[in-house]
Amino acid sequence: MEGNSVFNKINEEMSKVIFGKSEELKKILSCWIAGGHVLLEDVPGNGKTVLSKTLSQIIDVKYNRVQFTPDMLPSDILGTTIYDEEAKKFYFRKGPLFTTLFLADEINRATPRTQSALLEAMAEKQITVEKTSNDLHDLFFVIATQNPVEQYGTFNLPEAQLDRFYMKLSLGYPERDDEFKLLKSRESRDPYKDVKKVLSDQEFIEIRDYVKNIKIPDSVYNYILDIVSMTRDHKKLKMGASPRGPLALAHTARAYAFLDGRETVLPRDIFELCEFVLSHRVSLNSQSHFSGETTNEIIRDILTKVKAPIL
Repeated sequence: MEGNSVFNKINEEMSKVIFGKSEELKKILSCWIAGGHVLLEDVPGNGKTVLSKTLSQIIDVKYNRVQFTPDMLPSDILGTTIYDEEAKKFYFRKGPLFTTLFLADEINRATPRTQSALLEAMAEKQITVEKTSNDLHDLFFVIATQNPVEQYGTFNLPEAQLDRFYMKLSLGYPERDDEFKLLKSRESRDPYKDVKKVLSDQEFIEIRDYVKNIKIPDSVYNYILDIVSMTRDHKKLKMGASPRGPLALAHTARAYAFLDGRETVLPRDIFELCEFVLSHRVSLNSQSHFSGETTNEIIRDILTKVKAPIL
């Protein structure tokens, strides 16, 4: 199975609506193949919703989008139990979270209570309502978008929920040439209508199972652990990466190597992914916070100090 061929076909279709974001797409796909979820932090209008909707069409899976708001309740996404007067019994009406690809748009505009309603679904791919568990699709995947925390009317995500996201990414503003293409592509028709299916959900499951056999050498495992260990002892951090950190890094690195057309994870995969997998899993101490440093900068600094193995 040639992963680079699979990625090129997906990227070709995505490039009909999103320009210049192939590397970000590869990382998002790596999260999905690895069984994780992704958090996109960007200002509004950078293509996060378009990307998720297009991705669901390329892979041909059910898609639901929910706009999170401060007055939203957990039942608004999980579903609720309703009494049927004619049948004289209660039944459960499923909420929009019962889907395959779920876009939680502006998740940090909802209260922590509603944000936390996603935790069980993200961690266990099931939803429990009134002691009854309902399984979600095997490919259940959450793309959550988040406005920068300094914007008005937002709530920080709880650390427990942040740790459930395999990666935190930013699409960023497009380059001038890409934005020119974007303007031209919208002149006469909606390019989304030209997007074609590349994979079925069953084919995607087969890819996910295949990726589990991508090899990670022991030296690369130790490279991961050296990086994670340094986050736990770093003088500028009050909290290092939990054990979910290295697991997420290893799983996404397998998928990333596959999409690059390789059967083995290399140190460069870890180097490329590390900032996006670990930066949201660590916390600055008060001195670093007030001095204006970021966790991304600290992870990048750690990468310069940890010696990568030579394969």
